[in-house]
Amino acid sequence: MTTAEPAETVDLRADYLVRDPFGAFADLRERAPLARATIPGVDPFWIAVRYQDVRTVLSDPRFVNNVDNVSSVDGVDCPATATDPTDPTDPTGPTDAPGPAHRTEQVWRARGMPAECAKYLRAGVFGADGARHRRMRGLVHPAFTAGAVERLRPRIARLAEEYARALPEHADRDGVVDLVAHFAYPLPVAVICELLGIPEADRPQWRGWSSYLGRGAGPGLDEALRAMVAAARELVERRRGEPAEGLLSRLAAAEGEALDPIETVSLILNLVVAGHETTATLIGNGTAALLAHPEQLALVRADPALLPAAVDELMRWCGPTIGGVPRYATEDLTLAGTLIRKGEAVVPILAGANHDPRVYAEPERLDVRRASAPDRDGHHEAHLGFGHGAHRCLGAVLAHEEAVVAFDVLLRTYPGVALAVGPEAVERGPNPAAWHLAALPVRLGPQARAED
Repeated sequence: MTTAEPAETVDLRADYLVRDPFGAFADLRERAPLARATIPGVDPFWIAVRYQDVRTVLSDPRFVNNVDNVSSVDGVDCPATATDPTDPTDPTGPTDAPGPAHRTEQVWRARGMPAECAKYLRAGVFGADGARHRRMRGLVHPAFTAGAVERLRPRIARLAEEYARALPEHADRDGVVDLVAHFAYPLPVAVICELLGIPEADRPQWRGWSSYLGRGAGPGLDEALRAMVAAARELVERRRGEPAEGLLSRLAAAEGEALDPIETVSLILNLVVAGHETTATLIGNGTAALLAHPEQLALVRADPALLPAAVDELMRWCGPTIGGVPRYATEDLTLAGTLIRKGEAVVPILAGANHDPRVYAEPERLDVRRASAPDRDGHHEAHLGFGHGAHRCLGAVLAHEEAVVAFDVLLRTYPGVALAVGPEAVERGPNPAAWHLAALPVRLGPQARAED
């Protein structure tokens, strides 16, 4: 039976969802597999919370990421891909008729995004479909393959060891150090900046700017976005005249042929922010989870070979991303027995899918030995934490490897590391789109000798 409207409506800014999204979506999952969701300043949209429905939204070609493609033929990109209809300087001009609302743009405008930055949001790889998505992704994909990441692993390990050994320098009088600020966050920032070729002197600025985006909203977001756009443009111009190692030089060389200027800037912002925010959160969340589950911590300490499987279980159990990018229906269709009209948006709730008891036995239980045999990339993955389908996370292999290395280095360097507060007292950030820590206070214990 197909219904036109479910009984449930969810406010995604509600405190109970921010505090415990996994539990909250577990309750919703059994009452209403699809629900309507609201966020202040954003048109209502659907959310899918069951595993199979989320997989469908992520992979069914009848759903697209670019709202402009709802009216396109067979998913072919519309000609105006990088427009901001409110910007009179945009060469494509305003749209002639209102179409479906761009929910991600509405969210960011509500958070304080300047109107002139909307075109960079629309031009990004996350909002592209079909040939345009393949073109943009193809330009950077070689840097994120399993082979490329394996070659990068020694550098990741050296950086992790440097940050780990320096942790005592940041401890307070009680011997407590914030692992998010001084380990989980700076490590992936350094890695993605090196991969791109951002000069070392510029990296503290990029870290500061992107932290505004990670918080989701608040004073300073508009200035940070404008500064990031200007800095990205300046880096491209610099690399055009002074090529160097890293993706920036490749993107600068591609501009004018494979990329237009707005796409180039957008792709840089996508890589910098997505390349470290979610990885930093995974490392922070995963460390907190292991320290709060001593029996699981003991397993990975006793057998570090479990770490790749443990990372995938942590990605499932406490992954950084609550929901994916909105997908738009290109035709009337039925999902979970509910009629979705053409142009309506559906947000796949990864936190709901990854705890679905239809797929996972005792999904609320953390089990680092849960995963099956690894796939060809070494992942033990049935979860949807990295997404699914054509838009599966471009940096999944890199994020996975960074987390494996981070946990390995941290646990070897500080065998006695422990939470400095109870698990229930660990402070979470307010962004409802991300399950992230505001801080992770730990006591390190004695540092292992380097030869150990």
